[in-house]
Amino acid sequence: MTFSIITVTYNAAQWLERTILSVLSQTCRSVEYIIVDGGSTDGTVDLITNYESRIKNNSQFSILNFQFISEPDKGLYDAMNKGLKLAAGDYVWFINAGDRIHSPNTIQEIVKQLSVFEHQFSIIYGETEIADAQGNSLGMRRLKAPEKLTWKSFKMGMLVCHQSFIVKRETAETYDLQYRYSADFEWCIRCLKKAEHILNTHQTLSYFLEAGYSATNRKAALKERYEVMCKYYGKIPTQIRHLWFAVRFYFAKWIKRKI
Repeated sequence: MTFSIITVTYNAAQWLERTILSVLSQTCRSVEYIIVDGGSTDGTVDLITNYESRIKNNSQFSILNFQFISEPDKGLYDAMNKGLKLAAGDYVWFINAGDRIHSPNTIQEIVKQLSVFEHQFSIIYGETEIADAQGNSLGMRRLKAPEKLTWKSFKMGMLVCHQSFIVKRETAETYDLQYRYSADFEWCIRCLKKAEHILNTHQTLSYFLEAGYSATNRKAALKERYEVMCKYYGKIPTQIRHLWFAVRFYFAKWIKRKI
């Protein structure tokens, strides 16, 4: 059983090394590592090339395969599609620049869990811890992963962080590039709709870099996510749920002011 870890990056040299090390430090060696760079100009390529040399000449980093490309792309999700095309492992897992696999034993623990089942899992998921730009923990993600995950779970939002969502390669389709900000949300739904067996690891699988969206990007992402929800869950049910979200949000703010 092999895992294709894919890192997409662009001018993120200050964060990329911690991501690379989190992959190379895995105690499970059944890993191929793919880095897709968008043609960075900040020293990213030099950093990757240095690690490529160290991987080839240092048994400490004995992974199955390492490859990277650096070329202009059409954005984040186009780069992720390139990574999918290069992947040869049984499972694909996106850990992008600044994000990290949670601990050196994470993949080993996943493999141990999988070994007790006779069937294979289409999707493996778990919890996510948030980290700041310096790599320090900011605590667990506010949305906790549901005990049982289905494609209908995401009608309540992205309950599982993309960095803690591992997909069997045959289940993983390409990202829909019509979505600039929420293609990962839509992709997860499509993968879940195809999935036969889904495993909740009950583990924290990743650190997610909280780098921050601009207000403009956040608004655009929410608008896209709303469109995706309407597409998969129906317009009227989605409108009703969003009305309830708004009521709950403003009620919580009112209670907080009263305390």
